[in-house]
Amino acid sequence: MGFVDKLKGLFKAGAAEAKAPKAEPAAAPKAAAKAAAAPAAGGSTMQGSKYAESCALQPIPGYVPNLGAPANGKIKLALYWAAACGGCDVSILDSDEKVLNIGDMADIVMWPVAADGKEHDIEEMEDGSITVSIINGAVRSSENEHMVKLLRKKSALVVAYGTCACFGGTPALANLVAGGKDEILDYVYKKTPSSAAFCEAYPEKPHVPQSEIQVPEGTLTLPTLYNSVKSLDQVIDVDYFVPGCPPTQETIEGLLDAVVNFVYNGVALPPKGTMIGVTKKTLCEECPRTKENRRMDKILEPYQVDVDPDLCLMDQGILCLGAATVGGCGAKCTRAGQPCRGCYGPTDAVSEQGASVFTAVASLFPIIDEDPICKEDKIIDIMSSIKDPLGYFYAFTMSKSLIKRSVKEGGQ
Repeated sequence: MGFVDKLKGLFKAGAAEAKAPKAEPAAAPKAAAKAAAAPAAGGSTMQGSKYAESCALQPIPGYVPNLGAPANGKIKLALYWAAACGGCDVSILDSDEKVLNIGDMADIVMWPVAADGKEHDIEEMEDGSITVSIINGAVRSSENEHMVKLLRKKSALVVAYGTCACFGGTPALANLVAGGKDEILDYVYKKTPSSAAFCEAYPEKPHVPQSEIQVPEGTLTLPTLYNSVKSLDQVIDVDYFVPGCPPTQETIEGLLDAVVNFVYNGVALPPKGTMIGVTKKTLCEECPRTKENRRMDKILEPYQVDVDPDLCLMDQGILCLGAATVGGCGAKCTRAGQPCRGCYGPTDAVSEQGASVFTAVASLFPIIDEDPICKEDKIIDIMSSIKDPLGYFYAFTMSKSLIKRSVKEGGQ
């Protein structure tokens, strides 16, 4: 069945809601709620199927005009942006005109950057009445925690969208600050040049944002930051995971296709916990570059190398995390001459991506048969050329690492 036919099947179940009495709920949320409970436990990756392989290769189809609303009424869709950079929201718009098809298919009840849904509107909705909530970003603050818990309560399905939601992402590097939020706030609001100048000019004013303040109109509040940044599934139950910084268009297609095939074509949803859009392979196995497993006696940045377009970047001394990263993105970075930074997360066989990378790098140290010992000073010399090993190897997965966070001596 072609994609347009799938969409027709999807929208068949839609426009009647506008005609039906308001007391009659749409069938789609109930079906989705059953699906959330029904998938097999202990999900893995959507890796073994031909469908998954096709998701990694085929581009998202373009906009199909004049589809109109589904016959049985629009499904309800919520999107929320927690602690993240905004790239995941942009990636949804990267589906180009197809975002208009999403508008045909769904009532977007919350999408802070695009729709005027309010928190109180969500609170007033019936529990489970939102078909799908797509949440990007890590949980960094009291507001993030409140909103993700609210959306979990109101949604049949919750999708962790993007690397920050799946693994903590870049925001979780804050966990490496031993003093936690207080040290971060103190540095940002008192020690950076502009902040220090403000503190000196206005010593009587509060310099660090207050969580609560009284004004003539009442009490104003700001969310409080937490000491530890968490991935979404460390705070709420998550049904599906969509990795990537941001997810590629092909991965987005995998997410949409899974929902369409279940609700309208009778295809069972993948097991709960599935990481959508990835394969069983590592990124190295997707990468077309020739691998010679050369020994590394120094580690270089791409700008320091006249990059051979056909040779493995690690063979050229460029640190690449592809050996410890799951495939599915199509190796777009390495094809363009940039090393993999690991944003799709580890494979099923690896529980600790950072440690796996350390092992992969160490295996290429200059140890030869005639001299099987690489001296400690040589190891230190090689590793010291990596300016920020923790920030490099755990750039996306700190929340899910065994380390979790840095603490001051004596505990925190």
